Amino acid sequence: MELREELPGDKEPVREIHLRAFGDHGPVVADLVDSLRETITPKDGLSLVVGRDGQIVGHVMFTRSLLDAPRRLVEVHVLSPLAVLPGYHKRGLGSALVRKGLKALAARAVPLVFLEGDPGYYSRFGFAPGGDLGFRKPSLRIPDGAFQAIRLPAYEPWMTGTLVYAEPFWRHDSVGLRDEEYRMPRRSDTGRAGGGTRWRA
Repeated sequence: MELREELPGDKEPVREIHLRAFGDHGPVVADLVDSLRETITPKDGLSLVVGRDGQIVGHVMFTRSLLDAPRRLVEVHVLSPLAVLPGYHKRGLGSALVRKGLKALAARAVPLVFLEGDPGYYSRFGFAPGGDLGFRKPSLRIPDGAFQAIRLPAYEPWMTGTLVYAEPFWRHDSVGLRDEEYRMPRRSDTGRAGGGTRWRA
């Protein structure tokens, strides 16, 4: 297993991972990744890939957003999206990506990481319901159970308030669930985390 930061030449393989992992919603997720990539700098954000058998088979992205805390705005990160190619599931690749990303962000003194995702999956990393930790969702369309956060060592108790997603999430309509998605629940075993339909991985 090769786990490293994404390189410029990885753009197309990463896009293909999300197209295949998220099914009908793959194009939206892939476009979101392309937009979020433009926000990553050496200081903010992180894009990781994992390789097996000579190809890139998994990807995770952490990007900067803001927490509207009473004292001041706090720079936080959002985990979205996470995907592993079909055929490479249940090998610990997704978990390795998440753990490496959280470790790197903790070293950068990022205080909090948020996501929309399956509590059954992300609780293993220490994520917990955001509402229980004193945070408010950026949209009422996000199911309470899907809105999750993890407090890293740089977190301070005064850091509460409302998560404010970065602009690309809104531009790609990738926040929470739309009515049609409540009526037609679906589950993806390959794509995890993010706004919109992706929380139910």
